[in-house]
Amino acid sequence: MRPMLNIALPKGRLGEKVYAMFEEAGFGCPSIKENNRKLIFENEENGVRYFWVKPSDVAIYVERGAADIGVAGKDILLEYQPDVYELMDLHIGKCRMAVAAKADFRDDRRRTLRVATKFTHIARNYYASIGRDIDIIHLNGSIEIAPILGLSDVIVDIVETGTTLKENNLTVRETIVPISARLIANKAGFKFKTQQIETLLSRMEAKTHD
Repeated sequence: MRPMLNIALPKGRLGEKVYAMFEEAGFGCPSIKENNRKLIFENEENGVRYFWVKPSDVAIYVERGAADIGVAGKDILLEYQPDVYELMDLHIGKCRMAVAAKADFRDDRRRTLRVATKFTHIARNYYASIGRDIDIIHLNGSIEIAPILGLSDVIVDIVETGTTLKENNLTVRETIVPISARLIANKAGFKFKTQQIETLLSRMEAKTHD
């Protein structure tokens, strides 16, 4: 019997979209659609085992081998730099990592720029690349209020529509990098299950080019 392919899906709308793509590629698992609180779903016929995890944890499950493949945002891959293979851009969950500030903010390069973000690695790399001296303020949520309350000069955050920024009188100053969902694989798992993963990959690529 062929080994099961373990697939980590991000909980939420993105994960549902991704599962639909896997299903279309012939890797469906009907029990995943049942209304229950189960987290792990298997279909022996298609050789797949799916499980739902928090989006920011997908890369950890894949890197450590609990999952052979999974789907993670490019933001997570850039921020945490997990040791995984990035197989494919799924072209969904599109947004961008951007710098935003109050409309009247003017950057005085003589002083250190205060940057509020939960993406400290991305922010550091970006400002190092433009030679700007910064002070990172690590926050976990409601980052938009940091410049309003004078905690920071700018924020580095994911921007989808920009509505939240507008409502808080903030404007995007620069786009750091475009973000989308990526299919990733565990390096050892890829060696052992190359055929299954490559079959999945080629079918998914065929679907995205349809």
